[in-house]
Amino acid sequence: MWYTGTVFTGLVEDVGTVARVEPASGTRLIEVRPAALPVGELAIGDSVAVDGVCLTVTARGAGVFAVTAVEETLRRTTLGELVAGHAVHLERALRMGDRLGGHLMQGHVDGVATISDRRAAGDNLELTFRAPPPVLRYVVEKGSIAVDGVSLTVVRVDDNSFAVALIPHTVAVTALGRKEVGGRVNLEVDMIAKYVERLLAAYPRDSA
Repeated sequence: MWYTGTVFTGLVEDVGTVARVEPASGTRLIEVRPAALPVGELAIGDSVAVDGVCLTVTARGAGVFAVTAVEETLRRTTLGELVAGHAVHLERALRMGDRLGGHLMQGHVDGVATISDRRAAGDNLELTFRAPPPVLRYVVEKGSIAVDGVSLTVVRVDDNSFAVALIPHTVAVTALGRKEVGGRVNLEVDMIAKYVERLLAAYPRDSA
């Protein structure tokens, strides 16, 4: 297995609750209270994905930990919309030798999408997201995508949107099933697609 810095898998460990948000000059301190993830196992400097955004633990307290989001992160993600009481997905960084149950993620958000439809699909919940074109170019049917840090499989894609199906387990262990039409989510596309595109761009097209 290869790694490119901090890596996540998109298998959410816990759904925490935002305990406090404190604006500062160009940054925002976000204090999170995990439901099950042991705060004592987090060290200052550890990387944690919060709704799919890779952040660094800057403080710990009694049952809570804090991260700081800089202006660039607030501009490119939904973290600037967080308020106390908001549910957030939490995942610690992958360790060498861990099982890779989802897909490789870096916690670098590629864009923000809006839920345009939600409907029952048998026992599953199907969500459709309207996403920006620079993100959709990397989205393929049956491919992987991270939605608020959750590794999911694309079931349908067109020029403006894509859809995923949440099985009952995913609805039970994440906050995605609580989101309504109009809700905004962070997206991270499959990093392999971006690397392949970059590598192929280095080779000139055959003009023949």
